[in-house]
Amino acid sequence: HLDLYLERYERKTIENGGHVHWAQTAEEACEIVKKICLDADARLVAKGKSMVSEEMGLNRVLEEAGIEVAETDLGEYIIQLAGESPSHIIAPAIHKTREQITELFYENHKGHGFSERVTRREDIVNEARSVLRNVFARADVGITGANFLVAETGANVIVTNEGNGDLASTLPRVQIITAGIEKVIPSLDDLSTFLRILSRSATGQEMSAYTTLYAGPRRQGEVEGPTEYHVVLLDNGRSAMLGGSYRSMLRCIRCGACLNHCPVYSAVGGHAYGWVYSGPIGAVLTPSLVGLEKSADLPNASTLCGKCEDVCPMRIPLPGMLRALRRRQFERESTPSV
Repeated sequence: HLDLYLERYERKTIENGGHVHWAQTAEEACEIVKKICLDADARLVAKGKSMVSEEMGLNRVLEEAGIEVAETDLGEYIIQLAGESPSHIIAPAIHKTREQITELFYENHKGHGFSERVTRREDIVNEARSVLRNVFARADVGITGANFLVAETGANVIVTNEGNGDLASTLPRVQIITAGIEKVIPSLDDLSTFLRILSRSATGQEMSAYTTLYAGPRRQGEVEGPTEYHVVLLDNGRSAMLGGSYRSMLRCIRCGACLNHCPVYSAVGGHAYGWVYSGPIGAVLTPSLVGLEKSADLPNASTLCGKCEDVCPMRIPLPGMLRALRRRQFERESTPSV
């Protein structure tokens, strides 16, 4: 009933004073976001962590339009300075050592008044906090992803341990949410279950430090919040998955549990998977979204040990789908050469 819940979510968001935009492709979604930013005369965008925006290639599109983009999640901020892509769904800079981060900050923060190398964990975090605080204060537009979209209320739910998502949502005058169409769930009762599943599977916490629901722009009498509220819903191949044998991949809540237990991912890291999504989820999702011809090696990047299915809170049968992709490769004679 995804279509019915999406329509209900759209209806409630509009009732709450927001705008809903539908994008068939990543390129279309980027154009929608770019137009919103240009119409708002935005010069600086503060971004919260969003795998969908990585999938869209949003930062490059905005920067080419002359808009400065600042990632505000600490891990995403680090890899933005390094000019790299995320290597993990939850911890995008997990591949960076403390010494590497020290050098990145030393080279990039001189213009912000920091002239010494900092090596202690607390000092590194405080330096990033000081630099990003100025970003939040100056940003014209805030862009975040969505962990869940609640059809019952029109709420967008973001889950973080840093609070940067809340600052990016409440301080700028325009708020934009980018989300895949599979992120919608029926009700707040369902949300209470999913929140427990997400935090425990992702980081071992009972609940994350910050769990916030946003359902529209600032209302009359409120002193904070955006004056414009936009939701961009991205398809980008997801509708095609609904009618196929990989439909259960749309249940994924991006907790990263399969990556954390995968012996192949542990050995080669996330960048070896060649696109936004890595590990067992990437080995199935990437061929489903970009085509098996462009990612023929990924289904073979698995020992089929079954650990990913064992730890998946959504019980997605990843090993079975990897075997199915291998069968498709064999039938098409497109198995990667050794």
